[in-house]
Amino acid sequence: MGFVVLLTELWLHPPIEDLATLTIFMAISGGLTVLFGLAVQRLRMPVLFRSLRARLVLASVVTATLALVNVGFTAVLMFISTHDLAILAGLLGFSVCISVFVATAIADSTIGSLRSLSAAVGRISSGELQTRVPVESDDEVGDLAAAVNSMASQLEAGLAKERELTESRRELVSAVSHDLRTPLASIRAMMESLIDGVVDDQETTKRYLRNTLTEVEYFGQLVDDLFEVAQMDAGMLHLHVEDASLQDLVSDTLESMSAQAAARSVKLKGSVDGNVAPLVMDLRRVQRVLYNLVQNSIRHTPADGTISITVKDAGQEVQIEVADTGEGIAAPDLEKLFERFYRIDQARSRTSGGAGLGLSIAKGIVEAHAGRIWVESEPGRGSRFSFTLPKRTIAAVGLAEVPLGAGTGD
Repeated sequence: MGFVVLLTELWLHPPIEDLATLTIFMAISGGLTVLFGLAVQRLRMPVLFRSLRARLVLASVVTATLALVNVGFTAVLMFISTHDLAILAGLLGFSVCISVFVATAIADSTIGSLRSLSAAVGRISSGELQTRVPVESDDEVGDLAAAVNSMASQLEAGLAKERELTESRRELVSAVSHDLRTPLASIRAMMESLIDGVVDDQETTKRYLRNTLTEVEYFGQLVDDLFEVAQMDAGMLHLHVEDASLQDLVSDTLESMSAQAAARSVKLKGSVDGNVAPLVMDLRRVQRVLYNLVQNSIRHTPADGTISITVKDAGQEVQIEVADTGEGIAAPDLEKLFERFYRIDQARSRTSGGAGLGLSIAKGIVEAHAGRIWVESEPGRGSRFSFTLPKRTIAAVGLAEVPLGAGTGD
């Protein structure tokens, strides 16, 4: 207001009385306009003016009316003729009509987008998470539509993940129940025979006790595997990393697995590139990965076969391979090999085929180290399991707590 008064004074040099009257009028009209705007913003509007269209039309009419009053008052001060004032009033009336038309057009476009958005939100809230809102503008309404689409995508992904976990738990319970039923029945039968005195010779008693101990050890291994899988699914797999020698890793594996390999008349050998330096890793868990892969190869390699462990430098990674001359794996099975409780031969007994968690755990541990694991195979020509570990420092890794959605396998 002060700027308008100053401009009027500098440009028109009106009498001081007229300037004072103009200032008072602008103060009154401006104050009333501000009060009206605050009332619209803060007070509950009548039902007639609660829609966006009605508010925009009301704003246009009030603005044009204010302009008409200001022009009329100015005309009085300037002694404009009634004829000229009528023409100005007509022009301002036309402007009001145009303003109302423009306000209605803008309101209809915005209201249409908001109604579409509201309908989509309603469908999403009722469970139709695949619903998406067309983003038709680059304004705030468009931003809101994009935000709703993003929310729907996240909800849909979350629901899919929840269903996947639920199905995974159901399969886990079913598979564990199946794997426990047979050994429990076997232990019960042997214990009942011993208690009832059905078995009385010392040799058979020892054999029953040895078999019972074997079943209990199997239970312990299965519990350990399930605990590891549960940690992976919960994203709570802790890696206790340290500098570790790959030469020691391979030699320890050869020493530990040699008896199993010899029992099946399988030759076991290993080699490590001389330029491969110690890696930062969780030695115990990487050792378990190697054990699982070698045990898997031993189970699937016939007598007089060979299993080779090879470690080589692969640039920013170190690649470890376990290759065998076994029976090989068919292409359809390769895609499912790392799935939980998956066995190539579903009829294979648990004693020869394991619980179906070894490759699953291996995959989870490797991925926790930011590595990769895969298999190459051809029926009748053996298999090659490979995994990589990145070359990192202790400072870059520290004590890791890595969220996982581990795969599964034999």
